[in-house]
Amino acid sequence: MNQVILIGRLTRDPELRYTPSGTAICSFTLAVDKDLTREKRQEMEAGGQSTADFIRIVVWGRQGENCANYLSKGSQCAVHGRIQTGSYEAGDGSKRYTTDIVANRVEFLGSPQGNRQGGYNQGGNFAGAKRPQYSQDNSNIDPPIADDFTEMDEDDFPF
Repeated sequence: MNQVILIGRLTRDPELRYTPSGTAICSFTLAVDKDLTREKRQEMEAGGQSTADFIRIVVWGRQGENCANYLSKGSQCAVHGRIQTGSYEAGDGSKRYTTDIVANRVEFLGSPQGNRQGGYNQGGNFAGAKRPQYSQDNSNIDPPIADDFTEMDEDDFPF
C-alpha cells in the first residue's frame, strides 16, 4: 500500500503550470519537522543540521489551482497522497532520480502570520472569506405563527 500523510509548512509560494491539454499542475515544497527529542533537536540545530525534511508535493487539477490560489510561503497544510519515484537525464548527461508526493487531498490548516489573502488562520477560520453583513431591517420577516401549543407536565405523558 502506497499512502502518505504529511503536515508541514510551505518553503515558498506554490508554482502553477498547465499541461498542453489544459490540466493544472501545482508543485510546492513542504517542510516537515522530524520527530526529535528536545535534546536531539538542539544538538542538530547547534551543529547546523536541518531538523526538517523538505518534500516536493505535486497536486493536479482543480485542487492544484486551489493550492496555488490559497497557499503561500509559510502556510501550513496536510497532504494525503502517494509516493512517486522517477528519473530523468540532466543537461550534463547524468541520470537524476526524483521522489515526489502526488497529493490526492490537501487540507489548508493555517496561513502565515499577517497573511490574510487566503487559507485558514490559526483560529480555523478561512482568512480569505469575507464575513457576511446582516441587515437590522426586520420589516420583511413574517410574524411568528400562532399555534395552540399547551405545555404538558409529567402526568400527561403515557409512559
